[in-house]
Parts: sequence; C-alpha cells; structure tokens
Amino acid sequence: MTETNRIEFKRELTRELDIEREVVAFLNYHEGGMLYIGIDDSGKPIGVQDIDGDMLKIKDRIRNGISPSPMGLFDVMVERIDDIPVIKIFVASGSEKPYYKTKFGLSERGCFIRVGTAAEPMTPKQIEDLYSKRVRLSLKNIPSPHKELTFRQLHIYYDSQHLTLNESFAQNLDLLTADGGYNYVAYLLADTNSMSIKLAKYAGTDRDELIENHEYGYCSLLKATDQVLNRLQVENTVKSSIGYPYRTDTPLWNERAVRELVINAIVHNDYFNEVSPKFELFSDRLEITSAGSLPNGMSKADFFNGVSNPRNKELMRVFRDVDLVESLGTGLQRVLKVYNEESFVFMDNFMRVVIPYAWLPSNSEDGEVNVPVNVLENVLENSEKNLIQLTERQIHIIFRLKETGKMNVLENVLENEKESSASLAEYFGVNERTIRRDLQFLQRQGHIRHIGPDKGGHWELIEKE
Repeated sequence: MTETNRIEFKRELTRELDIEREVVAFLNYHEGGMLYIGIDDSGKPIGVQDIDGDMLKIKDRIRNGISPSPMGLFDVMVERIDDIPVIKIFVASGSEKPYYKTKFGLSERGCFIRVGTAAEPMTPKQIEDLYSKRVRLSLKNIPSPHKELTFRQLHIYYDSQHLTLNESFAQNLDLLTADGGYNYVAYLLADTNSMSIKLAKYAGTDRDELIENHEYGYCSLLKATDQVLNRLQVENTVKSSIGYPYRTDTPLWNERAVRELVINAIVHNDYFNEVSPKFELFSDRLEITSAGSLPNGMSKADFFNGVSNPRNKELMRVFRDVDLVESLGTGLQRVLKVYNEESFVFMDNFMRVVIPYAWLPSNSEDGEVNVPVNVLENVLENSEKNLIQLTERQIHIIFRLKETGKMNVLENVLENEKESSASLAEYFGVNERTIRRDLQFLQRQGHIRHIGPDKGGHWELIEKE
C-alpha cells in the first residue's frame, strides 16, 4: 500500500501531528480519504502502542477542532495490516464545504484541501468559491413542523447499545437549528411524525395487481427501519432440498446485502419534499427506490469505487450509534460482491436498486411451501431425524407455532395470537382441510398438541427437552 490522493500515512499520534489539518483536507476533497496512524512513509506497518487511548484522542480532536461539525462524516477503527494493528480514520467528503480548523476559521491557516499526496492550504479565492456553493439547505437547518417532540424510542435504541442520552442529547446529535429549536432530523427521529415508508407486494412482474400494501412509519425512523427489515426477512423465503444428513437452502436474496441497501435507502433518502423510500416485491424481483440521485460532484465511478458523501450525515451518525450502520465506506463494496452495477438505476430525482430473485416462488396449494430464512435452523435442533420426514409446510407450521405468543417488548403487545386451524389455513393460503391433514400428522408425530374444544381451541408446539 502506498500514499495516494486518498490515502495518508502517519507513524504515530503526537501533539505535534496536525491531525485536524489532514481531516479537513479530506472533508474538502471531493473523494474524501483515509488517514492511517501506525504506518511509516514507506507504507510499512509499525503498529500503535495505545490503540484505545489514541482512538479516543483522535475522535475528540476531530469533533472539537473542526467546523462545521464533521459528526457523521468520519469513522475511526482498527485495521490489521500484515497482522499488525493500526488505526484507520475514514473521512467522507462533506456537503458543507469549506471545512476548517475551528481555531483559525475561514482562512488560509484554517482551510486545507487534498492536492496529490499532501494537504495544502486553500487560497482565499478557493475558500470564497466553495463557501458560495455551500449547501445551506440541509435537514439540520430545516425547522421541525412540530415544536413539541418526544424521543422515547430514540432513548430505547441508545439504551440497547448501552449508550446514555443526557439532557444535552439534542445538541450533541445536531437535532437543533441555529435558533435552538428542533430541526427536521429531530422530527424524523421523534416518536411521532408524518413520515411513512411503504412496502407493496404485487402478484406479477408489473404493478397491475396489488396484493399487499403495508405502511411503516409515523414513528421514529429507527423503529420504521426495523419494521421494514423484519417484514423483508419474513418475505425472504428459502427454497430447501431436504435430505439426510444434508440440506441445501437457497434464499430469494442475499439477506446481508439487501439489509445494507434498505438502510442506505432510508439514511440517504432526500426528505426535503417529504418523499420516503419505497420497497416493492414483484413475482421475480425486489425493487428499492429512494428519493434523490447522486450527491452534487459525485460521479457513478466515484459511487461504485466506494467514495462516501452522506446526504444526511446527522441521520448517518445516529444509525451508526445504534449499530444499524457499520463502518463508513464499506457497505456498498459488500453489496457489489453479490449484486453487480447493473442492479443500480440512476434517475434525475431518484435511485432504484433492482434485486432479481435467486429462484421463482411457486404458489401451488398442493406443492411444497417456501420456508423463511433460518426457519429450519430454529426448528431442527435436537430432532433432525424425525423432521426429515416432514414437508416444508409442516416444518413452517412448527416455526409458526414456535413464534405464537412472542412478546414485542418495545410495544408491549403479542406479535401473534394463538393459532387455530382456520388462522393457519389463512396464513398459508390453503383450505382448512389441507391444513388439518398437516396438523393431524404433526400431532401423531408428537410435535404439536391441540388445546381446548374442537371448535374454539388452538394448537401449540410441544417443546423438546
């Protein structure tokens, strides 16, 4: 590895190292860049003695020494090169250029930009030109439509990561406008808002016959994101060939790649016109459409090469805090290992990703049903030989009963009511006579039991010890 326009090496973190200068230069550069601590000028890794301490110092210096706020535009992580741990600082190109060292302001001593392999001072004309093009209309500068907001759900998500939001959380997370009121980012993360994410399902390959239409929203964008991800996980059925002792599972789509695409569509969506992302399931593909095309100054080549320029850096920061987003600049590269560039469609005001199914689902009543991802792993456990005899629909019934009565802690409600023959028949899309045959077979095999009278009773799973 050698130094380039996007890569800079430093031997160690010292008081003399002007790390703010290097980060400012990458923030102002249209491609961003990466700064490594623990690598000498020749590109040889020499390591870092106090990685945890140096990482804390780096985050603190970047957060407090650069303006406008770079939060959501940088990531500090450990990377092993030749099995030697070094510190990697990933810096995205910012949308509020010019960035500068807070101490020196908008001056030649405060503003820098990457030129070749060096961070060079910007001229007064460069500073003036960039400032005149600064994108002033960002979500953090748009006032919330409502002044009174609550953030119970936001606190729950932070608590789940063992992070505490103190009384100054709104200011720390850039949820306030310049005059101290809540901004549009706060509105999107609040417990109640008017934003709704739509998920539609069609019978065929076009939009002629809509069979399901779901809306997830009017709540914190974090919760809405989880709801979309959970629904798509249910829809991501697996085609399984069951045989003893091996089984082959093929899901409709790669779960990790699609998760990355879903979160990207929500985090980078252009919310200025109150248009939310849309997710559409066809008989042969999944389509993910978000508002807004490539950010200004970014080409398709930049996009596919992993150049990061977050449209909504405040949302990105929060999503990363609660572990919905991993390290900056890595997500798209993971997606491209599974789905090629042809899957991405760039329009003037929208971006769409088209994910073809790995196989075409069948809706035949008498055929085998398709099983959700990880279902078989959940139900095979200690009785694999017995379950090998079962059809996929019967295995799916066991999973359905296993989930019956599961409590949603966040909402304090039951996810599923107790299952009767009629409710199971409706769920699987078959007639009641067909489902009763499956239930009676599972009962004879000792997997399930019927509770209560023939009419009005319900089925439950017999837990294996």
